[in-house]
Amino acid sequence: MGHGHHIEIKQENFVIPAKAKTFTIILMLLGLVLTGIGIANQKSHSGSSHNSHATAENTTEKHETPAHGEAADHSEHAAASEHGAASHAEEHHNVETENFGPRMEYHEQDKPWTTKIWANLLVAGYFFTMVSLCALFWYAIQYAANAGWSVTIKRVPEAIFTFIPVAFVVLFVAVLLGKNDLYHWAHYEHLGLKPTDAGYDRILDGKSGFLNTKMLFILPVILIAIWVFIGHKLRGLSLAEDTASKGDVTFFKKSIRFSAAFLVIFGFTISIIAWLFIMSVDAHWYSTIFGVYNFATSWVSAIAVITLTVMYLKNQGYLGLVNQEHMHDLGKFMFAFTVFWTYIWLFQYLLIWYAQIPEEMMYYQIRYENYKPYFLANFFINFVTPFVFLLMRSAKRNSKIMVIIPALLVVGHYFDVWFMVIPGVFGPNQHIGILEVGIFLVFSGLFAFWILNNLTKRGLVAVNHPYLEESVYHDTGV
Repeated sequence: MGHGHHIEIKQENFVIPAKAKTFTIILMLLGLVLTGIGIANQKSHSGSSHNSHATAENTTEKHETPAHGEAADHSEHAAASEHGAASHAEEHHNVETENFGPRMEYHEQDKPWTTKIWANLLVAGYFFTMVSLCALFWYAIQYAANAGWSVTIKRVPEAIFTFIPVAFVVLFVAVLLGKNDLYHWAHYEHLGLKPTDAGYDRILDGKSGFLNTKMLFILPVILIAIWVFIGHKLRGLSLAEDTASKGDVTFFKKSIRFSAAFLVIFGFTISIIAWLFIMSVDAHWYSTIFGVYNFATSWVSAIAVITLTVMYLKNQGYLGLVNQEHMHDLGKFMFAFTVFWTYIWLFQYLLIWYAQIPEEMMYYQIRYENYKPYFLANFFINFVTPFVFLLMRSAKRNSKIMVIIPALLVVGHYFDVWFMVIPGVFGPNQHIGILEVGIFLVFSGLFAFWILNNLTKRGLVAVNHPYLEESVYHDTGV
């Protein structure tokens, strides 16, 4: 399509406005205060019940001490194993009922008060790790597809995916400190039960080749190291391209090769992260499309974060080469993959509902029957609202809508991850409270500051990218 005017291409160097710094710091401080209040409330709420429970255990589980040390050790070990097996059976082998197909009767889990902290740090660490990874996926797919339209916003996903190591450290620490309370398979592994022992779990034993602590801590670290290495390499090639001579496509071609390698590795391994950290919270349950579902929620969130960042930079007078056509395309991506997320969300549910297989039904039964307001809110926040507001062409070119809807999607999909984790860890009767809001605000503020700070480290315009001019004159034509 022809263009009637010439657009001057010049470098832009971003400087974080004082208001933005203040806002992110206030967000983190407010989050820390709310987190502290939430921890104090959680500790005081669980303290009395925990003490009474411990007193009851001490009263009912007194044993005579044998005369010899070796016998004493053996007796204590046997008693501990028997108690652990009984506790595992009581907590996780819920009672089957037949009121409406093969169903389970769930009971609230008695967990240490610190479990709520580890569970919410797991949610935050996992969500921001996956969003950052999907920003790298976005970046790589533009190179692999030889896409030209997105070159003018390329620095934004570059800045976002640098957050991968930070988010993963939080995720790793949460799992390291709370694994036995977050994952009942980890507690079961610690018991070391044999098929003839009381409390033996055939399903967990059958999955032990994959669900074990070595796999939980070693494999994700290897995968993250590979992904971070490729992301670092792509960012280095992008910087080298800026300082290369005009017309030199050496670094561009190398970026395509590294992007293609990342896409292959990412495509075959991203589900492993979802299986280990999230699906194994409900270790007796399984879904063949759970990895795709987690990718969908993270991918939509990453597009929303990219859109929010681009809109902020435009509002501050940067990214002068980005026009409404680019925003229109970002809106189309959000709309399309919101529908894709809903497709996976709905049909995973419908297939399990129709089949009524007990080991599949258990996941949705507790979430629908005991968390129905949250279940419905998940659908309306992450599908109905963005679908309605992004359906019209004019909406994708409206700056207010293109801020409100991405922000809503980030909050909604963070909640989606919370909804995957919390019912499986605690059972019914859990709610979003001060602690959850506080942790979300802390990491949102840190994430925003990290992105803005990384945007200052290089020019916002990829001045020597071979497709820059194509992006500058991008026109959707509709």
